[in-house]
Order: sequence, then structure tokens, then C-alpha cells
Amino acid sequence: MSLRPRKPSQPAMHKQEEEYAVLKIHKRRWRLALTAIYCTRALASVSTKVLQNKASLLRSLSYVAIDVQPPSGNYDKKLSFHNIDQENLSHMVREKNLESLEQFGGVEHLALILETDVKSGIGGGDSDVTSRKSVFGGNSYPKPAAKGFFSFVFDAFKDTTILILLACAVLSLGFGIKQHGWEDGWFDGGSIIIAIFLVVVVSAVSNFKQSRQFEKLSNKSSDIRVEVVRDGRRHAVSIFDIVVGDVVCLKIGDQIPADGLFLEGHSVKVDESSMTGESDHVEIGSGNPFLLSGTKVTDGFGSMLVTSVGMNTSWGEMMSSISRDSDEETPLQARLNKLTSYIGKVGLLVAALVLSVLMIRYFTGNTTDEKGEREYNGSKTKLDDVMNAVVDIVAAAVTIVVVAIPEGLPLAVTLTLAYSMKRMMKDNAMVRKLSACETMGSATIICTDKTGTLTLNEMKVTEFWLGKETMREDSSSEMAPTVLHLLQEAVGLNTSGSVYKPSTVSVPEISGSPTEKAILSWAVFSLGMDIDEVKQQCMTIQVEAFNSEKKRSGVLIRKNGEEATQSHWKGAAEMILAMCSSYYDRDGNIRALDDEERATIEKIIQNMAAKSLRCVAFAHKKLENKEVHKKLEETGLTLLGLVGLKDPCRPGVRAAVDSCTAAGVTIKMITGDNVHTARAIAVECGILNPDEDVDSEAVVEGIEFRNYSPEERSKKAEKIRVMARSSPFDKLLMIQCLKQKGHVVAVTGDGTNDAPALKEADIGLSMGIQGTEVAKESSDIVILDDNFTSVVTVLRWGRCVYNNIQKFIQFQLTVNVAALVINFVASVSSGKVPLTAVQLLWVNLIMDTLGALALATDQPTNELMEKPPVGRTEPLITKVMWRNIIAHALYQVAVLLVLQFKGRSIFGVTETVKNTIIFNTFVLCQVFNEFNARKLEKKNIFEGLHKNKLFMAIIAITIVLQIVMVEFLKKFANTERLNWGQWGACIGIAALSWPIGWLVKCIPVPMDQVRA
Repeated sequence: MSLRPRKPSQPAMHKQEEEYAVLKIHKRRWRLALTAIYCTRALASVSTKVLQNKASLLRSLSYVAIDVQPPSGNYDKKLSFHNIDQENLSHMVREKNLESLEQFGGVEHLALILETDVKSGIGGGDSDVTSRKSVFGGNSYPKPAAKGFFSFVFDAFKDTTILILLACAVLSLGFGIKQHGWEDGWFDGGSIIIAIFLVVVVSAVSNFKQSRQFEKLSNKSSDIRVEVVRDGRRHAVSIFDIVVGDVVCLKIGDQIPADGLFLEGHSVKVDESSMTGESDHVEIGSGNPFLLSGTKVTDGFGSMLVTSVGMNTSWGEMMSSISRDSDEETPLQARLNKLTSYIGKVGLLVAALVLSVLMIRYFTGNTTDEKGEREYNGSKTKLDDVMNAVVDIVAAAVTIVVVAIPEGLPLAVTLTLAYSMKRMMKDNAMVRKLSACETMGSATIICTDKTGTLTLNEMKVTEFWLGKETMREDSSSEMAPTVLHLLQEAVGLNTSGSVYKPSTVSVPEISGSPTEKAILSWAVFSLGMDIDEVKQQCMTIQVEAFNSEKKRSGVLIRKNGEEATQSHWKGAAEMILAMCSSYYDRDGNIRALDDEERATIEKIIQNMAAKSLRCVAFAHKKLENKEVHKKLEETGLTLLGLVGLKDPCRPGVRAAVDSCTAAGVTIKMITGDNVHTARAIAVECGILNPDEDVDSEAVVEGIEFRNYSPEERSKKAEKIRVMARSSPFDKLLMIQCLKQKGHVVAVTGDGTNDAPALKEADIGLSMGIQGTEVAKESSDIVILDDNFTSVVTVLRWGRCVYNNIQKFIQFQLTVNVAALVINFVASVSSGKVPLTAVQLLWVNLIMDTLGALALATDQPTNELMEKPPVGRTEPLITKVMWRNIIAHALYQVAVLLVLQFKGRSIFGVTETVKNTIIFNTFVLCQVFNEFNARKLEKKNIFEGLHKNKLFMAIIAITIVLQIVMVEFLKKFANTERLNWGQWGACIGIAALSWPIGWLVKCIPVPMDQVRA
């Protein structure tokens, strides 16, 4: 069938087609027209692809030349991402709809529409990123509004005792104004209201600041670094800076940062349980290219094309409705709440007794006013006077409850935890779970990784062996071309790293893990490897990604133009050697690996390991048969070579290990390196003594530990200090054994497979730089600089938190005991309480909030690391603390009772002045006692005082406010001005707390040996 050519300018064809379509007469012409339309569309489609790919159109011997114009601006617009429907993209990935993907033309065509090069990524310029954000939005989601300040004020007012006090204050205000008028009648009730307001505001401010601290922590922990390809080079960017069209590099343990489509990679599996609830890992490939934001990569490596970000992903929608729980109750807070409840019950009992005694004394006429006349005279007494007296009595009793209930204890824990979290962040430790702060203070064993934690994680190839011969750094010219080429293939094809070289003269940019970077650098600079050329010459058929169980990775390839396949293996030297039956020498000859030769190479590996080198081996096998094996060959390989990578110890690690040892904390090193490398590093770090060799009980391999019987494992676990060639399962077994023996175990981890061990440990410490997102989410604390010294800093802060809480408990209980005894004895004996509601609220403010601030913000000291760990079951209030509490409370009670009953005659003053002296002395006693509380056992209470400027500021503020209360707020605080002599007496009595504290600390206290 042929078509007569027609010029595009002739309209006759269109007219005839319309006539034929309507009349349906000339069937032959109608069929011809349809064929012409079909051919034209097919040619247009082919020409479009040719123009896009800048290829030439192959022509047959007979052809019709068609003048195809370049695509117009409208076509560009059609392909532009500005016209794409975001809802369709989001729905396609969420529903995993392959039909929708086909409508877009597949993954690669969608990448074209999004103006993304699947290899080089987006352009990455500011204008490009901004444009994409304006069209598709940013990769963030609106969080629920944080609680405002007034919400915390409202919460503080919910306290039952505060509400009762407020009711009493309102009643007192009403009766006072009715009895004495506005000018003088508001003082009693108004004073209590102002005091309540102060207490509530201070509490609300503290909780509000803590809430903001948690918000900052939440923002920090969710700011994940993601590796993307932009303009041909890899960049680490914040997850919030990801845009639609980005090409994201994925590896084991990564969190998928946005919804997208799989581009290329090997053996990628994803855990979608966070989105679907299904625990089975989903395999990702061309049949299922959909990747959901928030899921985790559990195996393999690859790259993805981002198609939806932020609120256009189901993860974003879900997270926008979830806020981080900042009301986590730590074990210490739970214990303190029980203590608070117990003390509160005692306070309620005392308050009830005081209420009963005061009521009975008043209504039986046993109380007198300031003129010495009876306050209650039966029916002669006005109702207003009776109500006023009853309100005053109730207010006094309720105030005793306020003082008795040490609500400052939970506040002190909150303050010290919030303060320590803030300071720990500066010391490169981000706390994810509050309870870890205090639990770390009880740690008895720290199980640490080697690479990057004890060492710098700055790998460099320092030795290279080819067969039994060591090679110089620039030895590529000394080896056979075949061996050199195979080594270049072994490095360039079997790697998860990359080499980017913008031009022939620029220095290559190498990215990947520290081990991969070191090997790639060696191959590029010493072997002259061009990774792009190596990859272009071969086709990768199958990849077995590296994992910590097998400690090796492999790749199956086929060279262009060849039918035979080849497998390359790389991994732990002794494991790769066990898979080999021959080896290459420098001349390219393949030699059999008999027992003698094998022993020689094993000796070379041991000698390299003894120098603290990590040994990596390369092996190769050529398969002549055409069949593609589903599994890589693991036997009969030929050893290509050995490299030794040096990773120096971090500065200060030895001192940190010594510090832990002095503090009674045992350090165990659990590493994947071979036993000789592990021992050498352990000796260098001070974990092992030089005389402890590989055969001692202190050094063991993972497989050996795994094969022990449960009884033998439990028996030997405490003696082991180095475990080499360990798997994550071995680490988990070790932690379980140690916990069964009663130890509090902290463990470091960075890999996805470390997650069970991090969760099992009492304190899980993940690495911020090398750690995967899975490891970080499983941990309690993230060590931001991957440094063991920071782990020791966390230990110091953990002990500091516990110590600060104990200081505050001692201070608080001393005040509680003294205040309760004074008011109870005075009310029973005289019918009057020397400390009014306002005065007791002021004392409550000093000891609860200001006292907590002063004592809960002390920084760690070296002496904390000179004591054994705090036992898991050791009581909060130790015998030392009871000694101090009882001594100071007895002194305060004795002095204040003497002032209560003999104060008027001693000083020759009125009742009001005497009560002011009691109030002033009581407050000043607490001020001086705050200094005593700084050191529970040491006699020098001023040591390190200059370092805690906040403590000194709070003491100064307290004294100034006390002077104002006594001298200027007479009606408000129900006080009288004191003369210099009376002030001197108050200060002198209070200052005796210091020598008494010194003498009390001379009394020996038997120490119980508490098992952790």
C-alpha cells in the first residue's frame, strides 16, 4: 500500500476526509486516511525520542524524507515539572500503582519530566532548589502548636493545695476588707494571693523552659543528614533540604527521607513496619520501585528519585499530628514522687493535728489577741471575727501542707536533667531518653566498639602484600598488568563508595565509609584506577552487600564482549583467605595455596594485625560457563592481595579509659576486627595489659563466646575485656549475660544490626557520625562526635545528676523537718504558729525553686569519678545524708523553739518582733545550710564555689529578698523591722550551721557495700 504525497498546504485532504467520515461512501480512502494518521503519529513519536537523545535517525534504502521541526516551546512546557500534578505523584507512590507510573513513561521518563539526570541528579543551584520548593513544597511538616506559657500557669493552679490556699486567701481578703476597710483589710488575704502567684509563676516558668528545651532536642534529633547527588557530586544535606527531583543515595540503616522511586542498586530491602505494620522486609526493584518516607533500609544499597516531600507524603501527614512526649517520667522521678507522697502524708497528718488543736484552743477560749484578751467569747464574738479566725487557722494548716509537701523534689530532677541535657549537648552527647542521664550514673560496665569510637576512623592503606611479597606504595609498575587490572576491578566494582572527578586536572572527590574511602584512595593514587572506565568495561550482574555477620562483600560481573562471568570478593583477610585455593604473585602467575603457603600468609595477616592494622583481602574467580549463577562462588577463589589499613587511636582515649577504671567501671571492647588487631588496639588504649596475650581469658573471639554453654558464658563474661570478630548477636549475648550478673550495662553501637543490643542495654549509646538512623532510634543517647571521651563525659554527667538530686533532698528534708516541728510544737503549746502563711510560702519558694536551681546545677567534678558506681537498689537517702539531715534539723528546731518560748525575754521585744526574729533566723539557716548541702561528705564546702556563679547569684538574690521582706514589706509579710543587733544575732545563729556541719562530718558512718 502506498500513499500519494500531498503538500501540507493543500486543504483538500482534510475536506475529503470530513466528507468520507460523514457519508461513509469511499471506504478505501477512509482506511488509507486512518493508516496515514497512524504512521504520522508513529513517526512523530520516533523523531521526538531521537531529538531528546540527540541520536541520528537510521534510514533504509528507500525512504520518504519528512521535515520534522524541533520541539516547540509548548513541548518543553509539557515536559516541565511546573505542570505536573503533585497529587498524582503522591497517590502513585502511596498506592504503589504501577499503572500510574507507566502513564508517566516509567521511572526514567518521570526523571526527565522532573528535570533530573538519574546519574548526576538535579543542578543543585539555589534558584533550582528554590523553584522546586515553590512548586512541590519543602520536606517538613507543621508540628502541633507547643503549649504556651499560660497553659503551664493553668497547670500549676490545678494543684489541690494551691487551690485550697487560694480559697482561704479569697475568704481572708473578703473578711479583712469588710472588717478593716480597703486600705488595711487587704493585707492578709492579698499577701497570700501574691505569694501564691509568685510560687505558681516560678513553677510555670521552670516548666515552660523545660518544654522549650525538649522542643529544641526534638528538632535536633529529627534533623537527619542525607546523602544526595547534585550536579554530579555527592552532598550531605539536611533531610529538611531534600526537594522533589533529588537523587538520594541509600545504604543499610538509612531512613527513607521522602516518598520516591527506586533508580538503581542491589539487594535493597526495606522495613515498612512503621507505615504498614507488616514486619516482613519488602524487596525493592523494577517490579516494586516504590519507597515510602519514614521506612528503613535493612539490606543492600542504591539510589532513589524523590517524587513527594513533606505533607505530600503519608509520613508527613502522620508526623504532623504527633508531638514528642516531654512528660516522660524517669525512674528517679518515680522514686522521688513516692518519697514526696510519703512526706506529703506525714505533712497532712501534722496539718490535721495543728488544725484540730488550733480550732479546739480557739473555740475553748484559750487563745488571746495582741492586747492579751480572749479572742472567742461565745455569742459576744462577732461572726466576722469568728470567720476571720477560722480562715486564718485553715490557711495556717494548709500552708503547713504546702511546706511539708516537697514539690521541689520533682522540680529539682526536672531542672537538673534539663540543665545536664543542655550541657551534655555542648559536650557532644544528645540525650534522647531522659532516664538515660541518671541510669548512666549507675553504669558498671561499658561495652564499646573500636572503629571510630576508640580510634579516629581516619583509615589509610599503609601496607600492601601481593602473595607473599610486600609492595611499595607506587608499585603498580612492578606488578603484572593482569593483576593490576584485576585489582582495579576488585576495588572499583565491589564498593559502595564513589569517586567524582569534575575534570582531568582536578583532585578526585572520594566518598563512602572510612574503609571504602581509604581503599578507593589507594586504588586511585597508587594503582592509577579510573573508576568510570572500569565500570564502563563491565556489566554488574549481582551484588552481595557487606554486612557485619559475614564481614565481606561480593560482586558478579561480565566484561563487555565476553561470555564468561567473574566474581570478586573483598572482606576480612582471614575469612577471604579461607575461601581461596590459590594466589597471584607479582608476575601474574597463579600459585597453589598449600598448607605451608597458607600458614605463611596467615602469619603475614597476624603481623599486620599486631601493628593495629585492619587487614582486608581481595579474591577473584573466573567462571567459564555461560550460566548466570544466582549465588556468588565462595570456594576455589584466587587471592589477589592484602591491604593493611591504619586507624590511629583517638587522643585522650587512654586517659578516659583510666578514668573509668578508677571509677570502678569496666571497659570491654567488642569489635569485628581480627583478634590480633583487637588486642593491639586494646593494649594501646589501656583496656588490656601488655602481658595479656590472645590466649588469655580476657581476649576471646565471637564464635568461641557464642559456642560456650550458658553456664560457661555466664562465668566468663565478666573476665572478658576484648571480643574480636564479633557479630551483633554476640554483643547482645554479652549484654544479656552481664545484666543477669547484676551489672548496669552501657553499650555503643552504630550499625542497623546493633539495634537489638542497644535496646537490650540499660543505656544504649549510638554514634552520631557513623551511626545509622536505625541505631540512633534504638539508642538512649547519641554521641555526636563518635568519641569514647564523650562516653566518659556522659558517665560523669550521669553521676552528677544523681549527686545533685541527693544534695537537694538533704537540703529539702532539713527544711521540712524543721518547719513541721516548729509549727506543730508552737501551735500545740501556745495556740499560735510563729511562721505565717505568707512566710511559709516564701520559705517554700526559697527551698523548692531557688534551692533546686542552686543545688541542681552543679557541674561534674573529678571526685565523682573516684567513687564506685551507685548501686541499682541503693536507697536515695543514704546513711551519710540521714546523719546530716538529723543533725541540722535538730539544731534548727532547738534554736527556734528557744526563740519561740524565750525570745521575748532574751531580746526584750514584742511578740511580732520575736516572730520576725524566728522567721529571719529560719530563712538564714536555710541559706547557710545550702552551702552545707553542696558537699555530702567533704568538709570543705567552699571547694569549686567560684565555678558555680548561678549558686552565688541565687544566694545573693535570696538574701536581698529576705531583707526586703523583713525591712520593707511589714504588712505584707507580717514582720517588724529589726535593728543591727537583732540582724547580727539572726546571722550568728544561722552561721553556726557551718561549724556544726563540719563537726557532724567527723562522725564516721558505716558504708554498706551495695551490689550494683
